[in-house]
Amino acid sequence: MTEQNQTKLGKTLWAIADQLRGAMDADDFRDYMLSFLFLRYLSDNYEAAAKKELGSDYPAQIDSSVSTPLQLWYEGNLDDVPEFEKQMRRKVHYVIEPQHLWSSIANMARTQDAELLHTLQAGFKYIETESFQSTFQGLFSEIDLASPKLGKSYTERNAKLCAIIQKIADGLAEFSKEMDALGDAYEYLIGQFAAGSGKKAGEFYTPQQISDILSSIVTLDSQEPRTGVKQRLESVMDFACGSGSLLLNVRKRMGPHGIGKIYGQEKNITTYNLARMNMLLHGVKDTEFEIFHGDTLANDWDMLRELNPAKKPAFDAIVANPPFSYRWEPNEAMADDVRFKSHGLAPKSAADFAFLLHGFHFLKDEGVMAIILPHGVLFRGGAEERIRKKLLLDGHIDTVIGLPSNLFYSTGIPVCILVLKKCKKPDDVLFINAAEHFAKGKRQNQLTDEHIAKIIHTYQYRDEEARYSRRVEMAEIEKNDFNLNISRYISTAVGEAEIDLEATHGELVEIEKAIAVAKAKHNEFLKELGLKLLP
Repeated sequence: MTEQNQTKLGKTLWAIADQLRGAMDADDFRDYMLSFLFLRYLSDNYEAAAKKELGSDYPAQIDSSVSTPLQLWYEGNLDDVPEFEKQMRRKVHYVIEPQHLWSSIANMARTQDAELLHTLQAGFKYIETESFQSTFQGLFSEIDLASPKLGKSYTERNAKLCAIIQKIADGLAEFSKEMDALGDAYEYLIGQFAAGSGKKAGEFYTPQQISDILSSIVTLDSQEPRTGVKQRLESVMDFACGSGSLLLNVRKRMGPHGIGKIYGQEKNITTYNLARMNMLLHGVKDTEFEIFHGDTLANDWDMLRELNPAKKPAFDAIVANPPFSYRWEPNEAMADDVRFKSHGLAPKSAADFAFLLHGFHFLKDEGVMAIILPHGVLFRGGAEERIRKKLLLDGHIDTVIGLPSNLFYSTGIPVCILVLKKCKKPDDVLFINAAEHFAKGKRQNQLTDEHIAKIIHTYQYRDEEARYSRRVEMAEIEKNDFNLNISRYISTAVGEAEIDLEATHGELVEIEKAIAVAKAKHNEFLKELGLKLLP
């Protein structure tokens, strides 16, 4: 699908959402809209695989008694269904019953079938508990099909769902063969809903332009970035993964077979479900990713609580956009937590370094971590200064990138990207001041492709450029008391232009001559009119 058609598809779906939302809150409607798009994707993918599997046995035509060719095949081959579904689980990793397929649901919506709501409820439950080898329990938990927001009675709710689904089905009709693009449409809608959600959007969405920077950095070779992208990442982790777009961006750069497994963690249940859907929508098999619902700072994921150092999970690449300056309540036991013990606890007022240290603890020795944080982590004192100093003295902070303000939906403050490595080659720290390089937008500022490419190229080759980037030795950083405020190392002041006195003198002489000529001509007119001349 061309980029133009992808944009058209996204805009078509957004227009439908905007038209149908009505009195419903945008965040609530988002969950319905994205769930139906998800069902459409799973159904299209499943029907295409079923057609290939059944070959000439796949019904070419159907009558009015059934909604899909697969339903007709099921009814005529009941004894063969178990073996067929076994094959489908092996090949596409899931099964959807014919009555739950999108084409069947869309047909029920078109005919205003009174059983649509009940069928959807059964279909969602089946997908959660039966479809996949892995159980996706609660995947649709945020979709309340009995919600009064859809209508006061069952009949009203059913009618509302019929209208929503029919509109989506009609809007997708011209894109029926563009199944692979539904993942991009899903991302587009997440971005559009994020734009309308204001501060709430920070919980689930990293703007694509910033995601591009982080994913590019962690996929380059850690010791020699100039040699290019790594051949393979065994594992990538985002411990505050939101809707999973950052992880998917890393996968896109590495290719579908370039990553062994994707790991994510998300505290918000709605966003956690969005992430799981997003993975499947982009063709990531259920065996290729693991998203955990839980509290990162409390480290309640059993997999990450392994006490044996030899068995501790570690990741090739870690990316993260955690909530900025999040207030947390570390208990006394946290001081002895292996994640924080060597560096100290972040203050209650800002968990930024707690998030950073959590991720860094699980980074492989040859891995790369890129994390988005507020500028305060670069210069704040107290406990944060001690953590920053320890990281610097141990040689773990590789690059500091300052970004423009107002890039996020959730905040207008400028942010930075810290690149960390456990074994970095250069003794210096690279500073990149990209804060003044952006395109001004109506609501948010934007980084163009050129701005993004410049940041990545500067990181990859550790280039130095006046007023933009500089490699700073540790001795200078130590003189500045381990303060990493970018302005201390890269001057952004514009020097005063030198004045050429001789050229300026010549210009003034010419101006005086022009004035004299003009005055003489004007006085001629005044003389003819008998008026007083200019002195």
